[in-house]
Amino acid sequence: MSYMEDFAKIVKEQLDRVERMKEDTGATDFASKEKIIIGMIDGDGIGPVIMESARAILKKLLAEEIETGRLELRKIQGLTIENRIEKMETVPGDVLAAIKQCDLLLKGPTTTPGRGDGRPNLESANVTLRRELDLFANVRPVKIPEKDIDWIFYRENTEGEYALGSRGVDISEDMSIDFKVTTRQGTERLARAAFEYARANGKKNVSIVTKANIMKKTDGRFLSICLQVAEEYQEIKVDDWYVDIMAANLIDDKINSGFEVFILPNLYGDIITDEAAQMQGGVGTAGSANIGNRYAMFEAIHGSAPRMIEEGIGEYANPASLCRAAIMMLRHMGSGFSNKADRLEKVLDQAAEDLNMPGDGTGNTAEEFKAFVLERL
Repeated sequence: MSYMEDFAKIVKEQLDRVERMKEDTGATDFASKEKIIIGMIDGDGIGPVIMESARAILKKLLAEEIETGRLELRKIQGLTIENRIEKMETVPGDVLAAIKQCDLLLKGPTTTPGRGDGRPNLESANVTLRRELDLFANVRPVKIPEKDIDWIFYRENTEGEYALGSRGVDISEDMSIDFKVTTRQGTERLARAAFEYARANGKKNVSIVTKANIMKKTDGRFLSICLQVAEEYQEIKVDDWYVDIMAANLIDDKINSGFEVFILPNLYGDIITDEAAQMQGGVGTAGSANIGNRYAMFEAIHGSAPRMIEEGIGEYANPASLCRAAIMMLRHMGSGFSNKADRLEKVLDQAAEDLNMPGDGTGNTAEEFKAFVLERL
């Protein structure tokens, strides 16, 4: 197949995706479900270590709902780098089928093969899951009370550079081209989710972050659509920024506390939210939600930290980020679980103050973190 045929196929697939988005029937109402199934995926590297803590904590926190059958914590096997390589599938078919039987996912970090590591060039499992489950909004909160910072980021999750990151073409030995895609439907639903959150939570400012001055077609469309949605929310102040300037704004203490809600395309959102998490105390302190209308996936924003396993210090991994993601999951499940989310958040805040978990083989272990939280729950 020539590169022109490759490109035509990509365009056709994206046009078909637009038609599917037009047929979307809306978000799941968890309050009306007789049973909620939470799939729990260990992942790679330190994933099983931190998931063991999160699983024990949720079992205690949700004991009543589990006992009555209202809720099930279901372990999903097989989303490991070893199994993925053996089957040469980014997400093996049987694993994806098991995932689709769940309503929500709590997921540990998974390893994506990189250049020079001797592994097959498999796509990121996260990118595949976001696409397969249509998890269009990546939602990441960051709070730094001492600086009066309370941010929440709405990052587009199914388009941009990442959606077609493994689909670029080699034109010749001298040139390669990757693709970036922006659609009206994909951008509009993200923007609406962000503005609805702002309205529901009394937020007065939404900031749109792009590079629309350079990427005039894709980022230009993204910005234009966000501004069109903003017209429906006249009580909310809207501003737009270029991503390089916003990267500087986040560390400018003279203005950073004035930001509240952010809307970003996929790649910029990935970079900016890691910067924000580092300001909060590191990516190990931050949770992440991937929201769609049918499914939702919650995870730590850090990677699988293979170095810690190789050095024999995996037991010192910090489960806080995954547990913060579990708080977001509980809140996503509706008002019936908000009190439990508040309880867990309060104890995790205590853990952040009282425990020392630098992830370098010193300080407290994941097991000690788990014991601390369980005792106080």
